[in-house]
Amino acid sequence: MTDKGAASVHASAVRIGNRAVLIRGPSGSGKSRLAFDLILSGRSGQIAPAILIGDDRVHLDTDAGQLRVRPAAELAGLIEIRGLGIRRCEFAEEAIVGLLVDLAAADSERLPPPEVLMTRIFGVSIPRVPVAAGYSPLPLVVAALTTTESSSSVNPSANCVKGIGNHISPTIATE
Repeated sequence: MTDKGAASVHASAVRIGNRAVLIRGPSGSGKSRLAFDLILSGRSGQIAPAILIGDDRVHLDTDAGQLRVRPAAELAGLIEIRGLGIRRCEFAEEAIVGLLVDLAAADSERLPPPEVLMTRIFGVSIPRVPVAAGYSPLPLVVAALTTTESSSSVNPSANCVKGIGNHISPTIATE
């Protein structure tokens, strides 16, 4: 059923709507914190409903040309909350990855070139948000989930779903 065997990776993942945000980064970079912040943002209505898939270690594989993420069985439903320890919470069994967030990314830039904003994992092209060390990732991820790219056209509001100039449109979180 899968195109490749499952790989266990050091990462966290949260399902937002029907797609997953995969969060990578070195130890201590804030993967668990971002995962929990996304869950809280979903509860507050800032983004689509969000649920943990896995924290610290997840399994990736491909199926029909899409990247899927599942929790590591021994860690399913567990998340580390700094200051409180390991906590149990609701979790999703799997989701298709729609966005990758790389924390403490050396290639993070103020105005990144388009090629930095995409990556390939197991041959599957995935939108990517590189976040510099010490920079809060939540606003970048929320922006990636709720806005479209800017347009250099004469009428940029033509790209806006509501035509009112804010360019908020359905994204991976609401597809």
